[in-house]
Amino acid sequence: MNNDIEDLLDFKSIYISGGKNVITGELKNKIDSLWDIFAAGGLTNPLDVIEQITYLMFIHDLDDTDNLRSKEAAMLGLPHKSIFSDEVQIGDRTIDGKQLKWSVFHDFPADRMYSVMQEWVFPFIKNLHADKNSAYSKYMGDAIFKLPTPLVLSKVVDSLDDIYDLMATSEKVDDKADVRGDTYEYLLAKIASAGRNGQFRTPRHIIKMMVELMKPRPDDTICDPSCGTAGFLVAAGEYLRANCKEDIFYNKEKKDHYMNHMFYGYDMDRTMLRIGAMNMMTHGVDNPFIEYRDSLSDQNSDREKYTLILANPPFKGSLDADTVSADLLKVCKTKKTELLFLALFLRMLKTGGRCACIVPDGVLFGSSAAHKAIRKEIIEGNRLEAVISMPSGVFKPYAGVSTGILIFTKTGYGGTDNVWFYDMQADGFSLDDKRSQVAENDIPDIVARFHNPDGEKERQRTDKSFFVPVEEIVENDYDLSINKYKKTEYKPVEYAPTEEILAEINSIEQEILAGIKELEGML
Repeated sequence: MNNDIEDLLDFKSIYISGGKNVITGELKNKIDSLWDIFAAGGLTNPLDVIEQITYLMFIHDLDDTDNLRSKEAAMLGLPHKSIFSDEVQIGDRTIDGKQLKWSVFHDFPADRMYSVMQEWVFPFIKNLHADKNSAYSKYMGDAIFKLPTPLVLSKVVDSLDDIYDLMATSEKVDDKADVRGDTYEYLLAKIASAGRNGQFRTPRHIIKMMVELMKPRPDDTICDPSCGTAGFLVAAGEYLRANCKEDIFYNKEKKDHYMNHMFYGYDMDRTMLRIGAMNMMTHGVDNPFIEYRDSLSDQNSDREKYTLILANPPFKGSLDADTVSADLLKVCKTKKTELLFLALFLRMLKTGGRCACIVPDGVLFGSSAAHKAIRKEIIEGNRLEAVISMPSGVFKPYAGVSTGILIFTKTGYGGTDNVWFYDMQADGFSLDDKRSQVAENDIPDIVARFHNPDGEKERQRTDKSFFVPVEEIVENDYDLSINKYKKTEYKPVEYAPTEEILAEINSIEQEILAGIKELEGML
């Protein structure tokens, strides 16, 4: 990719980052109306809709950022070559690049706008990346522009213009709000209605918490073997940009590692892969390795390759054992994907590599041989560091499963001593289907306590967090459910003597009888 495009894609962050949810009122209604436009046009699959919206937002932001870079260059007296240069080659045609700019074509009549988008703009973004072997080029190669008619496109473009205007207004009102991130998060939430296993997105604030717990380093090689829209990889990249900017971008080798060799993501849904590749590219990562792959099959040959795994693998329940890599079955003979993925993480990590992954509660206390085998391998064969129990409402409204987070390091020889448990009771949102923002939020406390282990040593089992020695866990058949170790403090309740209670009851009865007589006297 040339430097101009790199700068463009380096600037915008429209998807996943920190911040509070501001998708309410008029903005929420506008986004909902946008979905109605697609539905009226016959495009009803949520994944298709998200895909098309992602393309259009990408096109809009390319224009915005190019304009900003041009203004900055003019102010500094520096040369600036726009990607929308005077002449752009589209196939065997040379056209005026300005016609590819959102700010230009959005004023065209519907028929002309449609032909420009279909014949010029869409082919332009499909071939934007110079490296034809890059993830972006690979998955954009078979991308399809699916808006069916000029009228639908015109309505969608107008709706997106309104949404961008509202986002800009909201950001001016609250300069700390990540309106673009929240907008895209709200859009991604609708993927759940596709109803397919493995497509439940991980809430943005949970991703951010896990990244902050693991603190990615500039020399890490990071993987998500079930990456979806690449939320974990994006958040890890954002963390590094915020906390290790000088280490990465002032060092040629580390910058090259960040751009080309740090991020790996696998999935079995090409739509997800396209969105994920665009997501990473929009966040300034030139060449993430985003690939179609069944991570549990023999197709995945990765061994001891990564230093950090961040993942929320699918909980499908079961699969055909014939498709599963044989060396995973050696660790735990099962058809349950949530167990096989844990075995996979251990195989893919380098010695010393770290993992933070979400698992259903059954993984923590299941009594089958496979459940016990994988827990034993993590505890006795490697180093289990933490178990964070999350409330069941975290994945609502589309999944009510209770989950936890396992944090461990691959050692190959053991090393588990004291395991840190945390009983998360609130994540900043209501635990019902509405998931409204609330004041109660354990996440800052979780991050602070995890990174201050010395302060945790004296905590009692009645607290939200505490240490449990590995010997006790082994004695309990490797059970990792927090209720196995947490102690509930019962406070004695003192009641008045029986005679006082009876006297009060008699007094109340007399008042009731007097009231009845008074009512009868009024008849």
